[in-house]
Amino acid sequence: MKRSSIRVASVPNSHVYVRHIAPLMPEETNVIRLPDPVPAGGRTDPGVWWPPRMLDPQWLAAHHAEFDVFHLHFGFDDVSPETMNDVISELRSRGKPIVYTLHDLRNPHHRSPGAHEAVLDILVPEADEIITLTPGAAERIRERWQRTATVLPHPHVVPPQWFHQRPTDSPEFTVGIHAKSARANCDPLTVAQALVDIAASYDDMVVQINVHDDIFDRSHHGYDPDLGRELRTLGSHDSARLIEHRRFSDDQLWGYLQGLSVSVLPYRFGTHSGWLEACHDLGTAVLAPSCGFYGQQQDCFEFDSDENHFDAESLAAALKAAHDTPTPAPSWSQRLAQRQWLAQQHSAIYSRCLDA
Repeated sequence: MKRSSIRVASVPNSHVYVRHIAPLMPEETNVIRLPDPVPAGGRTDPGVWWPPRMLDPQWLAAHHAEFDVFHLHFGFDDVSPETMNDVISELRSRGKPIVYTLHDLRNPHHRSPGAHEAVLDILVPEADEIITLTPGAAERIRERWQRTATVLPHPHVVPPQWFHQRPTDSPEFTVGIHAKSARANCDPLTVAQALVDIAASYDDMVVQINVHDDIFDRSHHGYDPDLGRELRTLGSHDSARLIEHRRFSDDQLWGYLQGLSVSVLPYRFGTHSGWLEACHDLGTAVLAPSCGFYGQQQDCFEFDSDENHFDAESLAAALKAAHDTPTPAPSWSQRLAQRQWLAQQHSAIYSRCLDA
C-alpha cells in the first residue's frame, strides 16, 4: 500500500549516511524525517545530534504522536541494555514499528565487544526490520540472531561538486594513513611503521602520516603523547612525512583524500566504513584490513590484519597492487541514481512495517 507520507524518527537525522538515503528533492519521496532534537545539555552547534534525545524513553513518551516509524542507525554507544529495553518497551506501547540499520557488528569506539553486543542482543531480535550494508554482515546477523537482514549499499558520502575533480597525476605516489585521534579500533603506528619500510623500496612513494594535534593536548580525550612522539620519529624518514593539524572540516577532508594515491585503513576490528566510501567517491584507492566487510562494501586492496594478527607481507602485496592498478571513480550520475533507488527502498521498508 502506497502511503501519502511516512514520518520517521531517525536516530540521527543529520548524519551524512541518513541524509544521503533521502532523494535530493524532498518532493520526490513520501518520507518525512524528524529533525534531531537538541541534545541533552542544550548544545545547539549545527550538525551536533549526540547524545541523541530520541533514545530517552521520556522523550519518546512526550513525542510519540509526531512520528510513524522509529529508525535507529547510530548513537547508542553509551546506552545500557536496560535503557534500550525501556526504549523498545515505550515504542511497543505506542505501536511504533522499529527499523534498525546495523552498521557495526563491533563498535569501533569500544575496546572490547561486550557492551555493544549486549545491546545488539536486545535490539536485533526486537526490530521489525533489519537493514545492513553487506552480504557478509547479513550472514553474521542470520547466524547469531536468526534474522534476515535487507542488504542495501552505503550511499555516496561526498557532495556532487567533488566528483570528477581529481587533480592531475602527480609523479609522487602518496600513501595516506590518518591516525585521527586514535580510535579504539585503530593501530596506526604498526601499520605506518610497515608502510615506511615498504615505501623505501619505491622511487616515487611517500607515506603521509596525518594526526590531529590534540594528540598532544592533555585536556583532550585523544591525548596520547607517546604515540605522537613515535609518529614524529616515523615522519623524519626519507620516505615519510608527518602532518599535524586540527580536525578537518568536510571540505578539507575531501581535499586531503582526493590528494592521496591510496588511503590505508589501520583498523584492528570493524564492520563497515564511511571513510572507505568517501575514498570511492573521490577515486582514491583504499588498502583495507581483512577484518570486517570492507571488501564487500567497495572494491579495495586487502591486507591481513585483525585484533590478533598483522601481516606486513600482505600489506606490501596490497600496496604493490594499488601502485600498479588505476582506481576508477564513479560518476555523480551513478551515485545519484543509487541514492534515488535507496530512498525508494527505505520508503518500501517503512510501508511494509506499517502494513504488517
